[in-house]
Amino acid sequence: MKNLIILHGALGAKSQFEQLIPQLTNHFKVYTLDFSGHGTKSGDEMEFSIEQFAKDLKEFMIENELQKPLVFGYSMGGYVALKLESMEPNSFEKIVTLGTKFNWNPESAEKEAKMLNAEKIEEKVPAFGAYLKSLHGENAWKIVLPKTAKMMLELGNNPAIDQADFRGIHIPVLLLRGEKDAMVTEEETTKVQSLLGNGNYQEVPEWQHPINLVPSDQLVQQLLSSYLPG
Repeated sequence: MKNLIILHGALGAKSQFEQLIPQLTNHFKVYTLDFSGHGTKSGDEMEFSIEQFAKDLKEFMIENELQKPLVFGYSMGGYVALKLESMEPNSFEKIVTLGTKFNWNPESAEKEAKMLNAEKIEEKVPAFGAYLKSLHGENAWKIVLPKTAKMMLELGNNPAIDQADFRGIHIPVLLLRGEKDAMVTEEETTKVQSLLGNGNYQEVPEWQHPINLVPSDQLVQQLLSSYLPG
């Protein structure tokens, strides 16, 4: 049975995949982790960066003796997996990403970062604030927001993966994007797909960006068809 690591996105935590895991355990040995400062690791003083999260992932693989696992990265999680693969080729057997944003520039980063304001979230979208609180803790979610915003602004000025990095990735990579994803464009995703040595792109009808709005049974079927032959 192959090993599969599931990686959460920005503002996320491994607990988001609790319902998904039982549906996959007949096919894979499934692992999840919280990146520094998220979920069970909330409160860490570590600054957020793609490099730090790639280090988290590498250390997790060493601790669990995982060699060339499959990996599914949602949103930022996909970016982290690709970053590690670009730094250390053949870390994984195959990477599948969903809703991963690649077009980081000052304008796109500013647009995303300005939405990460705890007071505005509590005022305008309190249900989202409550959701973040459930992932990270009573007060920790308010620390996750500015750290994530700072990381996004840094990505806007200096993306963590450049075109040469993408060209150096030769393992199979499947880039999934929901048809109704308002954050990630088809153009930016297919551009990266064209740079990869063995990349494919697939658009999934009706899916939106937030992982909690993606039907878990459909996601399971998508992952099974992506990883298992035949």
